[in-house]
Amino acid sequence: MYTSELLKNKEYDFLRTNEHLGERIIMLGLAGSYAYGTNNENSDIDIRGVALNRSCELIGLANYEQYVDDNTDTTIYTFNKIITLLLSCNPNTIELLGMRTENYLYLNEMGRELIDNADMFLSKRAIGSFGGYADAQLRRLQNALERDKYPQPEKEVHLYNSIKNAMNDIISHYQKYAENGVKLYIDKSDKPEMETEIFMDNTLKHYPLRDYVGICNEMNNIVKDYNKLGRRNKKKDDDHLNKHAMHLLRLFMMAIDILEKEKINTYRENELDLLLSIRRGDYQKSDGTYKDDFYALISDYEKRLEYAAKNTALPDEPDMNKVSDYVMAVNKKVILNGY
Repeated sequence: MYTSELLKNKEYDFLRTNEHLGERIIMLGLAGSYAYGTNNENSDIDIRGVALNRSCELIGLANYEQYVDDNTDTTIYTFNKIITLLLSCNPNTIELLGMRTENYLYLNEMGRELIDNADMFLSKRAIGSFGGYADAQLRRLQNALERDKYPQPEKEVHLYNSIKNAMNDIISHYQKYAENGVKLYIDKSDKPEMETEIFMDNTLKHYPLRDYVGICNEMNNIVKDYNKLGRRNKKKDDDHLNKHAMHLLRLFMMAIDILEKEKINTYRENELDLLLSIRRGDYQKSDGTYKDDFYALISDYEKRLEYAAKNTALPDEPDMNKVSDYVMAVNKKVILNGY
């Protein structure tokens, strides 16, 4: 099935043995830095893919959305789940449809068909999705550089804002919860080491347990990442910050391409020198903060994105009838073939 030598390794046996994967897989891609062209000797191998839903998930009661293998940094979405994410122009998944041919580790006819239909998922939703990701990335960068100067209550506000800013994307991954179903706020803390902390009120009813666990994990990851970025004394932390800074610019670049060219360009061939320069730390000062030139770049790309958003020919929303016809055609094949 797989011609890639990487996927033949024993640690990827789950691709062949898991009941949700195997012959249902239609696409596997080398994602992350390798897909963008910004990888270096420290880059991890991340694999993202798509697998067809099982018949029992389409016409039965079974519910399944994605397979995650933490050991190999592999995430494989079901077909119906990836469609939902693509419709929202989710940056982490839309990039799967615009990679270089050599970055696809496996691609069958149905996988190629999904790529060929990439344009049906492009809409002005990219403005909010990519813009929101970029804003969150900038906030994380600013928090990491500045929060050590702040007293604990102010640090907690920064963390609160980071979580709140990410909530729109978190919601897009999971079943939408009722308005005010989960409420976050800051109040006085009983912990001796903290003056204030973030609290949560939860009034969810009849909510899928797995979706709730997913939301909690997403927020937990933000908290862990926030704490990890706060350590400023090691070289690896500077590497981490520069990676964030690089991806901030990359998000702007991809969004502008989508809005202006109506095309997904995951591999950033024309901007590699700039992106790799940021990743190397060329825009970072000796104290760990960033040069004015870096913030000038951000300002320039923000203006370019704003202009692209105002002048794009993309529709406000995807053509849902067209998408629906495509999804039904694929899932009909699944049912008829007895997957």
